[in-house]
Amino acid sequence: MTLTIYTKPSGCFGCTKTKQKFAEAGLAFREVDITTNQAAFEYITEELGYTQAPVVVYDKDGTENHWAGLNPAKIHQVIAIEKTPQEGAAS
Repeated sequence: MTLTIYTKPSGCFGCTKTKQKFAEAGLAFREVDITTNQAAFEYITEELGYTQAPVVVYDKDGTENHWAGLNPAKIHQVIAIEKTPQEGAAS
């Protein structure tokens, strides 16, 4: 599982809350500042087609899911997937 959050550092309520929710759930994520990383900015705007931050990219087992903006339903969905014991995992 990889979780990347593309953010703006100041004045972005959605960015702050999204990071907070994942951190509270104990999920590790990589934060990328789109105001200082031009390649990341181009990726989320040109390749993914988003115009607002945050942009969350969640990849699990080769399947990528992404969204833009503060989206509590999607955040909770990812947390639920990651907190559910996996089949075949040792108990």
